[in-house]
Amino acid sequence: MAIATRSDLRNVAIVAHVDHGKTTLVDAMLRQTNSFDAHAAVDDRVMDSGDLEREKGITILAKNTAITYRGEHSGGDPITINVIDTPGHADFGGEVERGLSMVDGVVLLVDSSEGPLPQTRFVLRKALEAKLPVILVVNKTDRPDARIDAVVGEATDLLLGLASDIAEDHPDLDLDAVLDVPVVYASGKAGRASTERPADGSLPASDDLEPLFGAILEHIPAPTYDDEHPLQAWVTNLDSSPFLGRLALLRVFNGTIRKGQTVAWVRHNGDVANVRITELLKTQALDRYPAESAGPGEIVAVAGIDDITIGETLADADDVRPLPSITVDDPAISMTIGTNTSPLMGKVKGHKLTARMVKDRLDRELIGNVSLRIVDVGRPDAWEVQGRGELALAILVEQMRREGFELTVGKPQVVTKTVDGRVHEPFEHLTIDAPEEHLGAITQLLAARKGRMEGMANHGTGWVRMEFIVPSRGLIGFRSEFMTITRGTGIANAISHGYGPWAGTITTRNNGSIVADRAGVATPFAMMALQERMTFFVNPTEEVYEGMVVGENSRGEDMDVNITKEKKLTNMRSSTADELEKLTPPRQLSLEECLEFAREDECVEVTPEKIRIRKVELDATARARATSRAKRQEA
Repeated sequence: MAIATRSDLRNVAIVAHVDHGKTTLVDAMLRQTNSFDAHAAVDDRVMDSGDLEREKGITILAKNTAITYRGEHSGGDPITINVIDTPGHADFGGEVERGLSMVDGVVLLVDSSEGPLPQTRFVLRKALEAKLPVILVVNKTDRPDARIDAVVGEATDLLLGLASDIAEDHPDLDLDAVLDVPVVYASGKAGRASTERPADGSLPASDDLEPLFGAILEHIPAPTYDDEHPLQAWVTNLDSSPFLGRLALLRVFNGTIRKGQTVAWVRHNGDVANVRITELLKTQALDRYPAESAGPGEIVAVAGIDDITIGETLADADDVRPLPSITVDDPAISMTIGTNTSPLMGKVKGHKLTARMVKDRLDRELIGNVSLRIVDVGRPDAWEVQGRGELALAILVEQMRREGFELTVGKPQVVTKTVDGRVHEPFEHLTIDAPEEHLGAITQLLAARKGRMEGMANHGTGWVRMEFIVPSRGLIGFRSEFMTITRGTGIANAISHGYGPWAGTITTRNNGSIVADRAGVATPFAMMALQERMTFFVNPTEEVYEGMVVGENSRGEDMDVNITKEKKLTNMRSSTADELEKLTPPRQLSLEECLEFAREDECVEVTPEKIRIRKVELDATARARATSRAKRQEA
């Protein structure tokens, strides 16, 4: 056994909280290393390739790019830097865990004003548990409200706190190395970095990112391998090609993998099958190109194995030594997804309606999404889908909607556990940044949702930071109320805090629903008569059906209304002929807002053209009987 090193290679993940500038920094790294052709038209945030990623401004999938560095720190020989751009939202934590399994070090990006936030804590903990070296990059130093020294101090305190937390489970953790973290100051948008601290609100002294590249080459170790060990490669991601079919993205840990080679494919259940590598692709910038072979430490894509999934191993056919599977945290939120059962189902031809189509699509999602689970609920047309958070599940439903599926989606619920005979539920660590005049309203809102304040800090800028421990149930539907009371200025971020005893009943919505009592078309005449007491979700002339939620009541109880009532016509002129102009515009709810608004007895109808809220039981008489039965049982 002889340990060798690939000095021409570095594998690094860039991790940070949402909107701290990861993808923008990767853009600058690609441009400054001339990774794109001179004539290529390159958009901003090139790593955010999906439509939803660009619309929401967040990274959803972990993606890799390869940068060929020939700068002053390369020693004259080109060095390939594989950069993994990971999501910054805690709901996509499975992508982060998968990304960290591919790399030898981490570049941690922290905003120079906001400092470490919950997702920063999450990814740092994962990096320390994997014993990966960390480079701290303080980004956006040119922000007018930058507080660089304080942010470096907060990041160091966070590192120390996390290291002490995991020291019992990892006694070999090197605390000195954890605290001796190199710091780089950067502005990803300007493409500049420096190891010297700039003044608050000013750009780094260097004109380019050379100091950052130097820190990566110095502090991120080159991949090591046993030069006598047979092939070992770990599947860390999946992709597809219209010409090659499924592509398995893998990191080679030992040995060499070649195009046309027959290798052993080790599945999760331990089964071993011999398969042939029909194509091998390497990455340069954002493009893949064919290659004949790949050695230890390289991240490549291979084709020829149709059913391969994440976490499986490709090994030498004559000496099979599988690698351990990727482990991710358990899901905390679930929702029921099934076929569309509303009276307006299938109104447009060509949509995907059947249970078989929905189930096949969910099974395909399981292949590439390691943090998702599907549980059978005993019905042929519905399944319980469990994930990390409300946003992750809403993204899945939105993707299916855009693909032409019609669905019925239940209200998000928490995944509970029974510990020592008691029900335990997931809790979240919630961090809020808001103007200090909203402090009382925010505290009152979270108190009603069983939130417990853990700390509060005022940086003297008129903004206050609060930290709460809240049941995950209490954060379902929280965001819209929070944005209302802070007039859109507040910033809320949450991350898993583990499980705790059931916190009791939580009332998340005080207003009742307005429910259509018959099928038909919503008329302006009926809506004008009702609008004083409610807010509508539907437009005039929109088709409705019995049991469909058409608005929000100003009171706490539900109300059945006839929204299809028409004005009786006579041969007399009316003095109110132009009253249509007084109709208040309806609220247009997004998918996330619909999921937040729905109560336990309601669900969301999702079609490619329209998203509607409806009662699970459409018949008003049956709903009334169920309500009276529940009241008798409570009494």
